[in-house]
Amino acid sequence: MSTMLAGRLHLDTRTFAVEEVPVPVPGPGEVLVEVKAAGVCLSDVHLIDGSISPFFPAEAVKDAQTVTLGHEVSGVVHSLGPEVKGAWTPGQRVVLQAGQACGECAGCLRRAMCQTPLTRGLDYDGGWAQYTLAREDTLLPIPDELPFDQAAIIPDAVSTPYAAIVGTGNVRPAQSVGIWGAGGLGAHGIRLAHLVGAAPIIAIDPLPSARERALAFGADFALDPIAPDFARAVQEATAGRGIDAAFDFAGVGAARAQAASVLAPMGSLVLAGLTPEPLAVEDSLGFCFNMNQVRGHYGSEPEHVEQLVRLVSTGRINLASSITAHVPLAEAAEAVARLEKKAGDPIRLVLTP
Repeated sequence: MSTMLAGRLHLDTRTFAVEEVPVPVPGPGEVLVEVKAAGVCLSDVHLIDGSISPFFPAEAVKDAQTVTLGHEVSGVVHSLGPEVKGAWTPGQRVVLQAGQACGECAGCLRRAMCQTPLTRGLDYDGGWAQYTLAREDTLLPIPDELPFDQAAIIPDAVSTPYAAIVGTGNVRPAQSVGIWGAGGLGAHGIRLAHLVGAAPIIAIDPLPSARERALAFGADFALDPIAPDFARAVQEATAGRGIDAAFDFAGVGAARAQAASVLAPMGSLVLAGLTPEPLAVEDSLGFCFNMNQVRGHYGSEPEHVEQLVRLVSTGRINLASSITAHVPLAEAAEAVARLEKKAGDPIRLVLTP
């Protein structure tokens, strides 16, 4: 076992290929994980097309201008590096957090929020590979009854909308919620909004199949954003009040502008989808008069993943229908193309080494 397959993005040319590379060796405090499942996210597509670049790239990424993609990863412990303090054992089932604190910034030194958080599969090598390294504090054990594919998508696909809804959006029971984009993030956002008691839940997506899925996942209404009567439909659905908490899970500028236009007084817009597009607020006077807010959001915290593992393991959330298809790691490029083109309207494609 000296080499393995890995999905590598060459940052200088933005070319992606599954290549044969050396199996990494765990350093101090690290664990080598045999990957069993890895999710394919729209942010991976944006990395390849150049819309997103590493935020705080590790030295190895800077030097090689190459990174293994994949931030949604589950597997089993294969071997331990020196100075591992936890009681990890080979064969133990784990899910990997989608990133890690840098451990060196002023925030980390104060044991507060990291100011330069590192993202797996972006700033350092991720899990689109047969084996991947993980700092031991980014590992979370998972129970035998939690399938690897469902565990893999909890970090990001589920934890990002969860953190956006219960944290940044601070959604409370009976508040009206709007979900723009019913794909990989938004579909889970609908379920999670339902879990915390939001009412009504309004899903907005241009794809008829996505709107049908939104209703099946718990949305009370599913609207077409380009329908001429869209604004009136929102008013009718919310008894004339508007939306208390709107979430852009699509990462589309037009969606953000539309969401801002239908907020209730004191309502907020949470930007959870990533896009380099600027935010436009058409009626800025009305936005100020109604004391509306725009809140940025990125990822989730370790405790969110821990909470979701418990919720999924105890049956509070069922993620089985979130797995659209399993794709061999060797065909990762095809999975990326499928997601980019929305072929088959996927929620999550999962790579299997």
